[in-house]
Amino acid sequence: MKSIQTKEAYEQAISSDQPVIIKFYADWCPDCKRMNMFIDDIVSEYNESDWFELNKDELPDISDANEVMGIPSLLIFQSGEKIAHLHSAKAKTPEDVEEFLATSLR
Repeated sequence: MKSIQTKEAYEQAISSDQPVIIKFYADWCPDCKRMNMFIDDIVSEYNESDWFELNKDELPDISDANEVMGIPSLLIFQSGEKIAHLHSAKAKTPEDVEEFLATSLR
């Protein structure tokens, strides 16, 4: 998973014609650490999409603009538009994430 550290990198990532998945997280977040334990297998399974991660605390304006209120959150973008959002409350298990991706990436 590639790290997004600037607004320019974010803009470039979301402009893809193909779906792009961004994991919003923070270093202090216990649920983010839990997601890190299972997300690599899911990234491998859904490898047709580019995956990025963005630290909500380092780029709060981007998080706010995308209504990321809780973390971890997974957002899918295509052609510069947010097309799906898995909120933190529903991103606790591998099954939650896989169900979201299966329905959102059709």
